Amino acid sequence: MVFEVTPLYALPVAAIYLVLWFRVSSVRSEAQVSFGDGGNPVLLRRIRQHGNCAEWSAFVLILLILAEGMGTPALWLHVSGALLLAGRVAHPFGLVPDNAGHPLRYVGNGTNLLAALVAMACIGLQILGS
Repeated sequence: MVFEVTPLYALPVAAIYLVLWFRVSSVRSEAQVSFGDGGNPVLLRRIRQHGNCAEWSAFVLILLILAEGMGTPALWLHVSGALLLAGRVAHPFGLVPDNAGHPLRYVGNGTNLLAALVAMACIGLQILGS
């Protein structure tokens, strides 16, 4: 089976992941912190931005590839993939100190949750034969 839709979202999400990883590594190098955050608030923030990307991206991309492999219509794969990508772009900008309710944090988390739910619904429908 050739996967045609999921890679369209996996590639830009992977690029975002690598940018976030580089941002963590650059602060680690500057602060000379090998692991953990060393009490550095900038490093802690960047670790969480990267970690959130890793957590959500892997989860949703696995669901997307399963849904695509089961024959989900491309439209629904694009909906889920676009939501994931929007969330991955928005979330790092919304993860700011002293504002747990930043709108971009809600957008990031909300779109990723919706992306997962759409993919899960698609898988469920495929299982049920709809």
